[in-house]
Amino acid sequence: MSVPAPHFLLFSESNRKQPQGQWRFVLQSVDGSEVLEAVDDEPGLHPERLELLAVVRGLEALSQPSRVTLVTPSKYVNRGLAYGLAEWRTNGWQWEHFGEMAPVKNRDLWQRVDRALQFHDLECRTWRFDLPHGAADEFPCSSTDPNDRGRPTRLRRRSVNSRLRRWRVRSRRKAERWAESCRLWTAQLGTRFAPLPWLQ
Repeated sequence: MSVPAPHFLLFSESNRKQPQGQWRFVLQSVDGSEVLEAVDDEPGLHPERLELLAVVRGLEALSQPSRVTLVTPSKYVNRGLAYGLAEWRTNGWQWEHFGEMAPVKNRDLWQRVDRALQFHDLECRTWRFDLPHGAADEFPCSSTDPNDRGRPTRLRRRSVNSRLRRWRVRSRRKAERWAESCRLWTAQLGTRFAPLPWLQ
């Protein structure tokens, strides 16, 4: 009888506002019985390397083969795991850049991630912090004439085409906000509404 692998949530982030650069991860079992947090300063590192370093340290902190749900705001990490890792491994950790093969950026860290994935089953979910704010109306009903001492002037009646363009812009923005809300809700549901440690 095989014992199922334990399931962990791995929250990773990097703080670019610190002058020396900072990475942080929180490793938490799904049932909340185990929590491990680590943070460190790394002077002179590029933000992408900080984001990847947090993931590497989190994966290497696991003491046994596990299922890991990675929650990260980093598109760089998410895209590398989803699209780049297998190809880089096949090409000897190089990628085609303007017709020439060039070394993969942060190759040493990606190799450590690849080594960790030989033991762990990883699922990556992106958590975005730059949530879109409510967009202002781009088509005001009145404008201000600089020669009219700041008093609003009436606009001419808009044509049907103008109204259609305005409706299309508003509809597209609403659809984008709705899609973003659905993605965030799915991420919350997937992590069983686990609290975000760095927001506490």
